[in-house]
Amino acid sequence: MMPDIFSSFDPYMFNTLFPTNSMFLLTNTLILLLVQSSFWVMNSRITTFKSPIKNTIFTQLSRTSGLHLKGLSTTLSAIFFLLIMVNLMGLVPYTFSTSSHLIFTLALGLPIWLSLIISSFSNSPKKSTAHFLPDGAPDWLNPFLVLIETTSILVRPLTLSFRLAANMSAGHIVLSLMGVYCATAWFSSVTSIILLTMTTLSYILFEMAICLIQAYIFCLLLSLYSDDHAH
Repeated sequence: MMPDIFSSFDPYMFNTLFPTNSMFLLTNTLILLLVQSSFWVMNSRITTFKSPIKNTIFTQLSRTSGLHLKGLSTTLSAIFFLLIMVNLMGLVPYTFSTSSHLIFTLALGLPIWLSLIISSFSNSPKKSTAHFLPDGAPDWLNPFLVLIETTSILVRPLTLSFRLAANMSAGHIVLSLMGVYCATAWFSSVTSIILLTMTTLSYILFEMAICLIQAYIFCLLLSLYSDDHAH
């Protein structure tokens, strides 16, 4: 029994059944199986499964300037696979939800954002600095606009990481509450048992969709950040 609804975010609560290291090992193994190359003439089952996911990222990058950045499409595809696996692994009962912690999401978003900033200033410092000041603004407003743009760019990795962690945390808290209500419903009427069980199953399916959507949004925002890269 959990002491409170936030106990699902404690990695030491469920180490006896599914250790955190085992979950990381299983996730990494699945990712390696999905991203491996295929040398067959016809597509294998793994290639057929991963092709729509890769095409989703490539299609999004084709709408942004990230298409001209070598290696970005491969990196975002790997992050997309990783987030999907980690988010879905967090839905397994009595497991540690890794993607609901800020240190994990920040470790993914901060290096990509920082590499885009460093690459942009290394490529063209003047064009990169020009992004801090919009065109057509009055002179007296320029210092405030520079300050606002600088702040908005600096907080991007924090908002990106908080968005994923907060959405996953909220979903797991709701699942914990519904699990408690379903457990207590076994001592009440049959109608309550059926109603709460069907509601819980429906929310689990909804949470699985949220896991996929949040992984896509995370990679989508990273691809949109590449529009500020100087070319």
